[in-house]
Amino acid sequence: MKSWPAPAVPPVPGSPLPVRLHDTARGEVVELSPGPTARIYCCGITPYDATHMGHAATYVTFDLLGRALRQAGHEVHYTQNITDVDDPLLERAARDGVDWTALATKEIQLFRDDMTALRVLPPDHYVGVVESVEAIADQVAQLVETGAAYPVPVPEGEHDLVREGAADYYLDLAQQESFGEVSGWSRDQMMSVYADRGGDPDRAGKRDPLDPLLWRAERRGEPAWAGGLLGCGRPGWHIECTTIALDTLGMGFDVQGGGTDLIFPHHEMSAVQAAGLTGKRGFAQAYLHQAMVGLDGAKMSKSKGNLVLVSRLRETGVDPMAVRLVLLDQHYRTDWDWTEDLLARAQDRLDRWRVAVAREAAPDADEVVAQVRAALCQDLDTPAALAAVDAWAAASGTDAGAGGEVVAALDALLGVDVR
Repeated sequence: MKSWPAPAVPPVPGSPLPVRLHDTARGEVVELSPGPTARIYCCGITPYDATHMGHAATYVTFDLLGRALRQAGHEVHYTQNITDVDDPLLERAARDGVDWTALATKEIQLFRDDMTALRVLPPDHYVGVVESVEAIADQVAQLVETGAAYPVPVPEGEHDLVREGAADYYLDLAQQESFGEVSGWSRDQMMSVYADRGGDPDRAGKRDPLDPLLWRAERRGEPAWAGGLLGCGRPGWHIECTTIALDTLGMGFDVQGGGTDLIFPHHEMSAVQAAGLTGKRGFAQAYLHQAMVGLDGAKMSKSKGNLVLVSRLRETGVDPMAVRLVLLDQHYRTDWDWTEDLLARAQDRLDRWRVAVAREAAPDADEVVAQVRAALCQDLDTPAALAAVDAWAAASGTDAGAGGEVVAALDALLGVDVR
C-alpha cells in the first residue's frame, strides 16, 4: 500500500549520539544497539474514523525515534500496518450504511494527509491486513500443523455461520514459555482488561480464557478469504502484526511500539505468536509505548467520541507545526490532556522561533544543536529540547549563519519547519 510523501531530512552538524529509550519489557531506559540498519515497527490505525490527537502523538513519537536513529548514523527500516479489516471498521460501516472498503479507503487517505501535514516520515513498508491475508493464513496454518494452535468448533446452529462444521483457531498459550515477558503483567491484570481490549475470555471451548484468536471462520455479512486448511474466514487481530513484522523486518527487530493500551494484549500476543512460529524469544529488542492523550479528564478515543481531530484543526487554519509543537512539549511517557491553552502556547512558541531564526545575527548554533540532539537521544526528551531552543531564541549573538543552522537542526531532529 502507498504511504505518503517523505519530507527531506537535512544533515545535522556535530557528533552523532547513541539512542537511549525506555523499554517497557525491561522497565528501564536502555541504549539501543541496532546494526547499520535499525528495524522498527509501529502499530497503525484501524481506519474507521479520522486521526485524533492520541494517534498523532504515537506517530510523531515514532517519527522522532526514526530521526534520532538517523542522526546516530543508522539507516532506518520502518514498518507500519493498517488494520483495514476489523470489527470496529465493519460496525462503523454498517452503522453508516457504507461499504467497509470505501470507508477504509477514505480514512486511510485522510490519515496520509494528516501525517504529511505533521511532517511525519513515512514508513518504508505501509502494509494493510487485506493485502496480507494469504501470508497470515499460512502462518496460522503453520501454528496449527505444529500443534501450537487448535480449533474451537463454532456451535452448530449459530445463525451467522456460513459453513456448518467450521472452526475458529486459537493459540495455545500453555505451550508458550515466553508469555508475559513483554508486559510483565499478572494473570489478574490481564484478565481485568482482556474483554475490553478485543479478547473473548468467555468463548466456550477455549483451553485458556486468554488464548488469542488467530483465525475467525466466515460469518454472514462479514468479509472472508480462503484460508486453506483453516477454511474461509479472516485473521484475528494480533496475528496480523506478527505476520507483517516477521515478513518485513524479521525476528528480533529493534523496536516495537504503539500506545500504552497495546502493551496487553496486543503486543504481548504478537510477541508470543512470533515465538510459536520461530521457536525463538525476542520478537523485538525493545518496546516503546506512547502515553494516553485525554480530553476533559478522559482518554481520547473513537468509542467515546471525545476527539480532537488533526484534520479538523487543519481545516480551521491551525498551523500543523503548532500542533506538532503541542505534541513535542509533552514527554511521550506522560499522560496528558489536550487544551486550547496548549495550542495557543505552541503557536506563540512557533512565532518566536520563526522571528529568532530570521535575525541577521544570533547566538552560535553549535551549543543549542548539541542540546537538542542530546535531549532527543535521552529517551526522546522533547520538552528539554524545546526549552533549549527557547533559551537560544531569547538570547542575543553575533553569528550571521546561526539561524540557518538551527532551522536545519529543528527540521532534521524534531521535524519542525520554522522557515
